[in-house]
Amino acid sequence: MATESAGPEGGARPKVTITAIAQEAGVSVPTVSRVVNGRSDVSPETRARVENLLRLHGYRRRQAAPGDRAALLDLVFNDLDSPWAVEIIRGVEEVAHQDGVGTVVSAIHGRAGAARQWMKNLRARASDGVILVTSVLEPVLHEELRRLNVPIVVVDPAGAPALDAPTIGATNWAGGMAATEHLLSLGHRRIGFIAGPPRLLCSRARLDGHRAALESAGVPYDQALVAQGDFYHESGFVGCDQLMDAATPPTAVFASSDQMALGAIEALRRRGLRVPEDVSVVGFDDLPEVRWSAPPLTTVRQPLAEMGKLAARTVLRQARGEEIESPRVELATALVVRASTAPPSTSPPSTAAPSTA
Repeated sequence: MATESAGPEGGARPKVTITAIAQEAGVSVPTVSRVVNGRSDVSPETRARVENLLRLHGYRRRQAAPGDRAALLDLVFNDLDSPWAVEIIRGVEEVAHQDGVGTVVSAIHGRAGAARQWMKNLRARASDGVILVTSVLEPVLHEELRRLNVPIVVVDPAGAPALDAPTIGATNWAGGMAATEHLLSLGHRRIGFIAGPPRLLCSRARLDGHRAALESAGVPYDQALVAQGDFYHESGFVGCDQLMDAATPPTAVFASSDQMALGAIEALRRRGLRVPEDVSVVGFDDLPEVRWSAPPLTTVRQPLAEMGKLAARTVLRQARGEEIESPRVELATALVVRASTAPPSTSPPSTAAPSTA
């Protein structure tokens, strides 16, 4: 959008865009657009600064036309094939709906081409804000996001955030420690652990919490009792099989996601082992489905919907030019004890190979 007006000598002033106004005001393009269109969701201080620049540059508001875009948030995941993602979406959508803001959900699948296409679409729709969920973007796309000056919040950051953006996470270390302490309190000493992707900060924190609980109880940490997974069912199944094939298998398995825990339970079932009578199992997330698993799963509740809500509130506050409460927030996890954990059996679990049933 651009306008021009007569200069002091009767000539036309150079065109000025809302992008230029946004850069000079130190705010996002959507914030300037809100001021231009007379919307109320901008702080008084920001509105005054933007309106002063609009007057200074002789910017003239155009009449709103049918089809003008609505307010939008972009919500970006690596993948959407998980109930975990659905819980985040539910939280974001609840806040966005209350604010009359639309939500565009995208999955980039960890592919550079998909991420670049999303960035192209983002530029075209002039989103009011972006919520990145455990998404890894190329450095060139980070720079493009900075250049667009669109408010960004990162949920469950993969590592140290590459963007100077607020982050929303959970107390993964404390959750990992609580799950392992629960198993130790029941009398388990050989506890298998199925880890998530090592590139993710949350995965490393859960493993560190598990290890800290063992060391605090005087139980040696054994790398042979750690299997590598990817947060999905199949890796939990494979990882549990790997742990149970040990000469002295664990009496309990802590999987660092609920989906891997459900995979582990299936692997134990195929070996003819009962949960929790033969082997206890703990998950992480507290997805809705685990309340109805057989048996109902003991797990660490991660407040996924609340994380989505807070991310949406934070990015909308930024879009309105308001101060945010904190650039780094971790919401509390909590152990939820159900029927998948019990004291260890007096006889160790069998190492029999899994059946094909």
